[in-house]
Amino acid sequence: MTPIERWITLAVLAVIVIGCYFVIQPFLSALVWAFILCCATWPMFIRVRTLAHGRVGVASLLMTLAIASVLLAPFIVVGVSLADNAKELLDASRRFIAEGPPDPPPWVGGLPLIGTRVEAYWASFAHDSARLLAELKNYIDPIRALALASGEALVHGVLLLALSIFIAFFVYRDGEAMTRRLLFTVVRIFGERGRHLANVAAATTRGVVYGILGTALMQGILAAAGFAIAGVPAAPLLGLATFFLSPVPIGPPLVWIPAAIWLFYHGSTGWAIFLVVWGIAVVSSVDNVIKPLIISRGSNLPFILVMIGVFGGVVAFGFIGVFLGPTLLAIGFALLSDWSKEPAPPVDILRR
Repeated sequence: MTPIERWITLAVLAVIVIGCYFVIQPFLSALVWAFILCCATWPMFIRVRTLAHGRVGVASLLMTLAIASVLLAPFIVVGVSLADNAKELLDASRRFIAEGPPDPPPWVGGLPLIGTRVEAYWASFAHDSARLLAELKNYIDPIRALALASGEALVHGVLLLALSIFIAFFVYRDGEAMTRRLLFTVVRIFGERGRHLANVAAATTRGVVYGILGTALMQGILAAAGFAIAGVPAAPLLGLATFFLSPVPIGPPLVWIPAAIWLFYHGSTGWAIFLVVWGIAVVSSVDNVIKPLIISRGSNLPFILVMIGVFGGVVAFGFIGVFLGPTLLAIGFALLSDWSKEPAPPVDILRR
């Protein structure tokens, strides 16, 4: 092959690769989600396949249905909860607008620095529906825009989740063939050592995903239980919000602190104190114990890198970065640690 032919071949190959990227780019997030889910649950799939007497299609279908049930069940619970509480919420909203807000509770004025101003501002609207409506008009457009953006993001997320689950079926079904091709490619690049590196990467990915999802699920369940015990309405919805915010280090307090303030506002001081103690001692402590324990079983990734991976992943990839960021960092850290174990020839730097 002449140099010109070689360059033409490389150019054609580059065009094909770029074209393939543009074709799969709209589905890239769903593909990543599907591969993460399948990698994390592959040992379970092996057991299901054994129980199905080696029938890969049946095992793939059962695993896909199981994942769909687990991931979509929270949305069903939230939908039922919202339907049950919709009339009560609408009645409360109409009553609030018609009568205006009640007088501020005494503890508002005792807040440091801002208490006096907040109490005076609140008191100016107390039992004055006309002034409340006039003030709310200034926030109608931002609230409408926020509601539309939130609804669009929710629909996009649900569709992405559904597409990921659909793709996961084919990843389960053809996973072994994909793995063989991947191992062949890795071995060609890194040599026989590449097989070990691929195993390290897979184990690390499972460890990080188990740590993040396991902690999020535990915190969501515990938070929902605390909300239900304290009598906070829409406890399943708040538990789901805790689940989604759990990967962010300060996520759960963003849910249970406003709930505690709501209890204080309605005069349930004891339950508000209970919810604060529950959030600090039970919900938040899970993040400090369960997550490092689960992740350490799959890798030796320091917890600080998990935090950096969460924030950096969200900035780089959006919500999926909550999982993808720590996973990529964990894989990189594991590979770097493995490579650094290679004994280097002794060199006296001072004599060079």
